[in-house]
Amino acid sequence: MRTVDLRGKVLTASSVNAAVPRAALDIAAAVEQITPLLNDVRERGEQALVDVALKFDGVDPRPLLVSGEELDAAEQTLSTELRDAIVESISRVREVAVANMPLATSVELAAGAKVQQRWQPVESVGLYVPGGKAVYPSSVIMNVVPAQVAGVQRLALASPAQADFGGRPHPTVLATANLLGVTEVYSIGGPAAIAALAYGVEAIGLQPVALVTGPGNIFVAAAKRALRGRIGIDSEAGTTEILIVADDSADPRLIAFDLVSQAEHDEAAAAVLVTHSESLANAVQEALVSVLAGTENRDRVSAALAGQQSAIVLVDDLAAARAVANHYATEHLELHTENPQGDAAQISNAGAIFLGKYSPVSLGDYMAGSNHVLPTGEQARFGSGLGVHTFLRAQQLIDYNQDALAAVAQKVRDFSDAEGLPGHGDAIEARFK
Repeated sequence: MRTVDLRGKVLTASSVNAAVPRAALDIAAAVEQITPLLNDVRERGEQALVDVALKFDGVDPRPLLVSGEELDAAEQTLSTELRDAIVESISRVREVAVANMPLATSVELAAGAKVQQRWQPVESVGLYVPGGKAVYPSSVIMNVVPAQVAGVQRLALASPAQADFGGRPHPTVLATANLLGVTEVYSIGGPAAIAALAYGVEAIGLQPVALVTGPGNIFVAAAKRALRGRIGIDSEAGTTEILIVADDSADPRLIAFDLVSQAEHDEAAAAVLVTHSESLANAVQEALVSVLAGTENRDRVSAALAGQQSAIVLVDDLAAARAVANHYATEHLELHTENPQGDAAQISNAGAIFLGKYSPVSLGDYMAGSNHVLPTGEQARFGSGLGVHTFLRAQQLIDYNQDALAAVAQKVRDFSDAEGLPGHGDAIEARFK
């Protein structure tokens, strides 16, 4: 990994992200590239989906709707150990989602003047589970469980056709869907899947959904951007990233393992260490050599660690390290410091924060109970990770009686006249004439 020395430098969002830029991903260009495909899916439906699978995946994905028998059969292929792990992960994510359900409120502003707020679930959701370099049953859990807790009535899951499995989604993905009771599953991947969920495909019984969630590559993110407005989306989730803030108390070997664990996702993954300890930085560089030698996906990891998006960043002190973390606004933030709770209190921009050496990102990916679908590419400055809130809409109910309306009638008239909208005031006065 390269070393970036920011000691003595003025730290701003611009300077930090210029020093450690994410991998060059041009979503706007990707939108232009995939727009013909999105239109093709809208116009030709099933045949367009088959054609794109044959072209890019080398398989015929028909029937696009996965049968209940296939889902049951996939569940039977699970080992006892993996099944137990999936069930435990479901339980933990569900418990956290239930605890995070927002509460309805009711405010009585005066006698007979009441405003309530309730939370309504989105009626239909398309859940995208990627394929590609890895298998993601965990993404099934992270998408489905909070949607179920929110009360979403219809869940449609799409995952790419796999050549190794006869044009069906990976059996572990299907098995996890079955364990969760999801019966509407399609063998569709990439931006074509997002278009199918947004427009619907009548020939296979796929009705349009209101919201699409789930991670994917740059073309999936581009499809979500292009179709936003027709559908709601959770975010334009990009390539994974980890930033670790560490001091002299940190274990360099554990930091090396955690950097590698995220770098194995993708050659464009970002792995960043920020520290004021030059000795720790050198020790991590040494530890990476041995950890990298023993990891299965070493070619992919090596490419990610050597990329512009990965670096060891030297700063003046721990306060500067926290400032870099805030400016970088990472997806995953690990704090390997003497007081991780205290340091976390000083950081606002991160998708999820992992406190201390026994709370690694790998735990959050599978078993912590938190959600691993998180904002990337600085989106943590304004967005949050997937959760039960993603699948809910706040809806206000206004309940005034005659006396309560009369008490504010003149004030409404004053507002409406000042704004040149006297009909608003007339609508109030009509109730008292």
